[in-house]
Amino acid sequence: MGDLLQPWHIIVLVVLAFVLFGAKRLPELGKGLGEGLKGFKEGLKGISDPPPPPAQQQNTPPPPASNAPVEPK
Repeated sequence: MGDLLQPWHIIVLVVLAFVLFGAKRLPELGKGLGEGLKGFKEGLKGISDPPPPPAQQQNTPPPPASNAPVEPK
């Protein structure tokens, strides 16, 4: 089978891309592909990183509740 990405293969693929999509749409497609890959990398980064440790709670008692009646507004 040899190398699949020989220079002639790449040239044929580029010519087909120009014919199918046109020169005006290729930059838009490239931009969309780049943004998609960037989002994919960010998603993988969030999965592979360990979660942040929970905030350490201090052993302070809650504030005392007032026994005064609550007046409606």
